Amino acid sequence: MLLFPTLRHLTFCFALLVLALIAGTSMSHAKPLNVVATTSMIADAARQVAGDRAEVKALMGPGVDPHSYRQTRSDIAAMARADLVLWHGLYLEAQLEEFFGDLGKRRNVVAVGGAVARDKLLSHADYEGRFDPHVWMDPKLWETVVYAVRDALIATDPDGESTYSTNADAHVAEIEKLIDYMSKVTATVPKQSRVLLTAHDAFSYFGRGYDFDVLGIQGISTESEAGLRRVEELVDTIVDRKISAVFVESSVPERNVRALIEGAEARGQKVTIGGTLYSDAMGDPGTYEGTYIGMIDHNATLITRALGGDAPEGGFQGKLAAGS
Repeated sequence: MLLFPTLRHLTFCFALLVLALIAGTSMSHAKPLNVVATTSMIADAARQVAGDRAEVKALMGPGVDPHSYRQTRSDIAAMARADLVLWHGLYLEAQLEEFFGDLGKRRNVVAVGGAVARDKLLSHADYEGRFDPHVWMDPKLWETVVYAVRDALIATDPDGESTYSTNADAHVAEIEKLIDYMSKVTATVPKQSRVLLTAHDAFSYFGRGYDFDVLGIQGISTESEAGLRRVEELVDTIVDRKISAVFVESSVPERNVRALIEGAEARGQKVTIGGTLYSDAMGDPGTYEGTYIGMIDHNATLITRALGGDAPEGGFQGKLAAGS
């Protein structure tokens, strides 16, 4: 029995220790990043860019309104454990701004919407000095957010830079194809019908990008109230411009839209619901509309068809659900 280890024995033990450390390091690098995103749109961008290098959780699922969302205990726990937390910013998650300010002092937190240049942002009608946060409605602006997600992932996991860059470029190339489709089909909507009236003012970037007049019953934030005077003004607009279709939204109650339709019909203007648009949240997970590409494809195709333009029922890739 050796009471004192030989040099050869010490060298062998040291080698085993080094191998164990290397193995442990490899395992930790192989383990997917834990990424938490506030909205489903940001989560989709993270999944597209990260691939199998990250497990991504979205705090806000289908039908959830980010303007009024408040974090739960489970949300706080998930973000406290995350390697990277991605939020939109631009006052979208208004109730969470103070929380993210505090969290960012201790965790890796990035507001990806802030990457969009200020000269490309629209002013917020309700809050002086702030901007309309709904930049995902213009896919060209969303490309900037995709690259911001890429940069956040690279900063968190430098070893994955090649994967993140390649995936981001591939996703943006697909968005470019979507933009081309949207430009072609929306251009077929007759000039007199290019009025997009929805539950709240979430589509101004879409309107600016594709030449639609956009009207919302509520303001940019769903926290703003739709007063009787606003409804009356919009009824006047519907009658004067002979608007025949208005739209509801998946994350906003329909009651104000129904009141608008009733008011217009009382004055002899028949109005139908053109369909349900995805505004602040995507469709159900696992569906085409539950991806960013599918969400925007659904909106552009539905708007075009409802307002008298020409677009295929299946949309950009023929993947839209029948009747969606």
